[in-house]
Amino acid sequence: MRAERLLPVSLISAATLAHEVLLMRLFSIIQWHHFAYMIISIALLGFGASGTFLAFARRPLLERYPAAFATSAALFGLTAVTSFAAAERLPFNALELVWNPRQLGWLAASYALLIPPFFFGATCIGLAFSRHPRQIGRVYAFDLVGAGIGALGTVGLLFLVFPSVALRLVAALGFAAAALAATGLARHRWLAAGSLGLAAAVIALWLPPAWTAPGPHMSQYKGLRMALAVPNARVVEERSSPLGLLTVVESPTVPFRYAPGLSLANTQEPPAQLAVFTDGDSITAITAYGGDPATVAYLDRTTAALPYRIRKQARILILGAGGGEQVLLALRAGAEIVDAVEVNPQMIELARKRFADFAGGIFSRPNVHLHLAEARAFAATTDARYDLIQMPLLDSLSAAAAGVQSLHENYTYTVEAVRDYLAVLRPEGVVAITRWLRVPPRDILKLFATASVALEADGVPEPGRHLALIRSWNTATLLVAKSPFTGEDVAATRGFAAENFFDISWAPGLSAGDVNRYNQLDQDYLYEGALALLGPERADFTERYKFDIAPATDNRPYFFDFFRWRALPELLTLRAQGGAAMLDWGYLILVTTLVQAAILSVVLILLPLWLGRRAPGRTAYRLRFGLYFLALGLAFLFIEIAFIQRFVLFLGHPLYAVAVVLAGFLAFAGLGSAVAARWMAAVGGGSPVRGIALAVMAIAVLAAIYLLALPLIFERLLALPDAAKIAMTLLLIAPLAVFMGMPFPLGLGHVGARSEAFIPWAWAINGCASVLSAILAALLAMHVGFTGVVTIATILYLVAPALLAGWWDRSDRQTLQGRT
Repeated sequence: MRAERLLPVSLISAATLAHEVLLMRLFSIIQWHHFAYMIISIALLGFGASGTFLAFARRPLLERYPAAFATSAALFGLTAVTSFAAAERLPFNALELVWNPRQLGWLAASYALLIPPFFFGATCIGLAFSRHPRQIGRVYAFDLVGAGIGALGTVGLLFLVFPSVALRLVAALGFAAAALAATGLARHRWLAAGSLGLAAAVIALWLPPAWTAPGPHMSQYKGLRMALAVPNARVVEERSSPLGLLTVVESPTVPFRYAPGLSLANTQEPPAQLAVFTDGDSITAITAYGGDPATVAYLDRTTAALPYRIRKQARILILGAGGGEQVLLALRAGAEIVDAVEVNPQMIELARKRFADFAGGIFSRPNVHLHLAEARAFAATTDARYDLIQMPLLDSLSAAAAGVQSLHENYTYTVEAVRDYLAVLRPEGVVAITRWLRVPPRDILKLFATASVALEADGVPEPGRHLALIRSWNTATLLVAKSPFTGEDVAATRGFAAENFFDISWAPGLSAGDVNRYNQLDQDYLYEGALALLGPERADFTERYKFDIAPATDNRPYFFDFFRWRALPELLTLRAQGGAAMLDWGYLILVTTLVQAAILSVVLILLPLWLGRRAPGRTAYRLRFGLYFLALGLAFLFIEIAFIQRFVLFLGHPLYAVAVVLAGFLAFAGLGSAVAARWMAAVGGGSPVRGIALAVMAIAVLAAIYLLALPLIFERLLALPDAAKIAMTLLLIAPLAVFMGMPFPLGLGHVGARSEAFIPWAWAINGCASVLSAILAALLAMHVGFTGVVTIATILYLVAPALLAGWWDRSDRQTLQGRT
């Protein structure tokens, strides 16, 4: 079989994975990126449904293989654009799912619209497997290598074009695969290939974009939609990259006044501002500045200004420069050196170049150093020492209140992260972290608990002496000091709070009579929580609290996950009185999606196969066979997803981790698939089951090594430039992925050699595993951490060979010979 005959497989596989990554980006803008992962998981039902379809229609399609492949690839190209264009126009809003039952119907409609591209792409690959049953390893290799190239190539493409344009190019890739496949037609091959090639060119170059941001289909709960609803508000600049869509908005009629934590005692009107939204929601402001510090004196009346009042802050590190608000505050406070860290190069370009004159050129000052880096990585690798590390608010209040971040792995607020920050402080240095205030409190108490544990891990006997916490009407700022706060520090904190009508919720020596004076609550939850978290009953208080406030760690970096099942009935009964606002919907929607995915997998994949009785052999053997491929599908994706989440810390951004880790696993698993037959012959003695067993033993050993070694490797290599870290990621993934690429083709070849009717079954079950594992892995990681997820995957791999061993007896062979 010549390699060029399998090029269409690589092309359609690349297009399908690129489509998946693009939908993540597009739905991050329209909804939130957490919902994007769920929708993609459901869309992967198309893979399983294609296997079911092939189980029934395999023979007639194989008789017309070039035409069937070309038609499916062309339909992928067509539906890649049209399905998203239709889905984004549905009135679906994930935040309304619990209180608006109609949203469940719109969610189902979204699933239905998003499935077709995956169905047609997977049908092409499934046809190739069935067409070449003796070359499954080679087909699988072309499939996985193409998928890896598609995943990684999409990231590069998103630096060049908007996601909507990239979507058209991916659709064109589907038509290109169809054109290549059409050259194998017996008649009119060149006419068909030319027509499909022309269709690809039309879609890529002339078809109007299905979407241009910010479109009218963005969630109405996103800040950008709300801002543009103001009369005369308009978009003045827009930049797009894999790190986010940046939209700069000016509002001359109703000016922006963005100053989180601003005191009610403030009397100064802030200068003009431009709002910068990331993916339509997270907001920062670029403030007009003419060089006179007096024009930004209002910043002195924010909770984030507290550290400047209690200690001299000569050298400042700002983790999250954004539009420069905290840089202005530092300059006004007389900072000698300001290091500002920003992860998005386009945000840097906007602040330092495009709107430099508007912002007074603050990022070009000789004492302001702007660094392109991820916050945690910079703090862990810098040689400088700081008097203050300032961590400002960059997420939106609406996103925090809705709990949409609960599924987001965040390495900024873990125990290990706080220890990294403390390590780069000078002896009298302070870390200041500002968060939105929610009642009952969640974020702040979890942050307080995290800081306490981090201080104890550094050998601090009395963490309470190193902590101070104040709150305004909508924000709270926590100070974590390397050395204990002195009496003068506490007195300065009291004076600052009294001047600005802020409440002190914790400081050394604070009593119950000192709290809840200005922004009064029914009870000062923060003070009571701080007392409990610093006392001997910390574990009991953490366990009894209505929300999960246990400290986040690098193994379980879900800082924004506060959900507890036992609080759900009470909060639902309070829904009419506002209880719905206290729920973290992200977790609930994830669970709901898992249930729906399981039901739909049974209905669309397994039930039709069972009703059609298309799987030969006795029921017991069909069950063992099905469990083998289900275990492989779950285990492969569990490890893949756990590594994606783990490498977010190393690579600095979720989309980088998705693309690079996916590309690495798929490409090197493809290499493993290509050499699987040689492995079986050389190491397994010609036995597929023995070859599989030895491969999974290698997987188990490598997984154990990685669990122990990755934290140390990340710690030592975080300072590398992005290109080097990407190369190192691929190098780390390669050995494990090569062995992970062997069990599927060896198992498929083993059963396919006895009956080709098993191949569509295996493809369907693998698709079913894809649907379930993406959601299930996220849920498991939130409860047992990444280490737990990888351990479960290793157990599944080790069990898999036993399911194949000895499963085929003579009577089944005779039955199969009669059927095939």
